Amino acid sequence: QVQLVESGGGLVQAGGSLRLSCAVSGTIFTNDAMGWYRQAPGKQREWVARITAGGSTNYANSVKGRFTISRDNAKNTVYLQMNSLKPDDTAVYYCNGVVALVPVYDWGKGTLVTVSS
Repeated sequence: QVQLVESGGGLVQAGGSLRLSCAVSGTIFTNDAMGWYRQAPGKQREWVARITAGGSTNYANSVKGRFTISRDNAKNTVYLQMNSLKPDDTAVYYCNGVVALVPVYDWGKGTLVTVSS
């Protein structure tokens, strides 16, 4: 069974930075494209960023130029570096394996990011 454990969230002021981590187990991590998603209060979960098995990346327009997704295959971990944070980035952040931006595994608990103005 695939397990996804997100960490690194917290409270940060607007303009600040955070680095999220997602530890993945139960799958052949090096074969998987991985994505980050977020769910803001009262809103649907939305896709944020994706990294392929080969390291190609793409981003939602709302975070392009501010967020960077990366992966460490030796540690079975995917990261999300978030810079220039805005209050609108406040959400619970989740990672998942993805196929064409569609999440494929059961969700983890996520990690809460709160950006104060």
